[in-house]
Amino acid sequence: MAPAYDVIVLGLGGMGSAAAAHLAARGVRVLGLEKFGPVHSRGSSHGGSRVTRQSYFEDPAYVPLLLRAYELYERLERDTGRDVATLCGGVMVGRPESRTVAGSLRSAQQWDLPHEMLDAKELHRRFPTLTPADDEVALYEVRAGLLRPENTVAAHLQLAARDGAELRYEEPVTRWEPYRDGVRVHTAEDTYTAGHLVICPGAWAPQLLTDLRVPFSIERQIMYWFRPDGGTGPFSPERHPVYIWEDTAGVQVYGFPAIDGPDGGAKVAFFRKGTPCTPETIDRTVHDHEVRAMADQLAPRLPTLPGTFLKGVTCMYSTTPDEHFVIARHPSHADAVTVACGFSGHGFKFVPVVGEILADLALDGTTHHPIELFDPGRIATAPA
Repeated sequence: MAPAYDVIVLGLGGMGSAAAAHLAARGVRVLGLEKFGPVHSRGSSHGGSRVTRQSYFEDPAYVPLLLRAYELYERLERDTGRDVATLCGGVMVGRPESRTVAGSLRSAQQWDLPHEMLDAKELHRRFPTLTPADDEVALYEVRAGLLRPENTVAAHLQLAARDGAELRYEEPVTRWEPYRDGVRVHTAEDTYTAGHLVICPGAWAPQLLTDLRVPFSIERQIMYWFRPDGGTGPFSPERHPVYIWEDTAGVQVYGFPAIDGPDGGAKVAFFRKGTPCTPETIDRTVHDHEVRAMADQLAPRLPTLPGTFLKGVTCMYSTTPDEHFVIARHPSHADAVTVACGFSGHGFKFVPVVGEILADLALDGTTHHPIELFDPGRIATAPA
């Protein structure tokens, strides 16, 4: 008997929702399974905003994927009418030799991306909310900006459902296994079969992908919102850029314009300064000492912040040892399973292009996009 579905997508957060949308658009029978409700706040695809940028300090190899992601984000807005991207410009700030600045400049030069280098005086003149030290500089990228993660996930789910995908929520997957010429997926409610399985597990990767043998790290991260002294006017998207700022110790903070009105404040966070957790043990309470640490980091750099603390929200990072993604057919089940994980810290800007790649891999076994960097074999541990 033929499988009930062509492809099952496990996890409907950022990457999974995009995969479901791209697969459904190609006319195949798609089942999407999600542990929680649609557009939930229990994983890594929430918090109101994410930085997007093309001058990529992590590695220039990401830039072609970013260029395609920008195209697909524009198409997503046109196709759904949802607000998902605001290109307000962005600055990467630090000493010239810092990873944030030097790495961004390397990508911008290698791929001929529009950018400017600003010294401390010029940076403050253009953006008076920022007060860099005399020996700090910034790479300014006019095409940087912010993405709205909840709207992005909702838009992809909207398209997937429009094109015939069956999306099932509040139905956690308990296990999956190869079955005949495809896979069998067991949930708390039922058992499903498909020709192929796409796994987008987020922070649940260590539980669902044990045989991948990739040592994922799961960390609790905090997003903070502060009301600036004097109000949010100077922090409007027309006047204030997104930013990533690296100090002399290598600690990075990132932040956004005020995008949620005068009472919404400005969002800030540390970049990769989390604490180990699991999805079951994460502490969802934001503590006073954590707010103070964030405030102390902001005060010399954005003098009207921290201002008044409004709220803090936790999320989870799932990260590989080298901080690069995992996107590939499963090495032990290549004909039946594709995996996408380890995105946290810098993955959301790639959501629509990862969805396109996953559809390619699931249906064709290959993709024209450059994903060699994301082969899990580079970091897989030896079997016990």
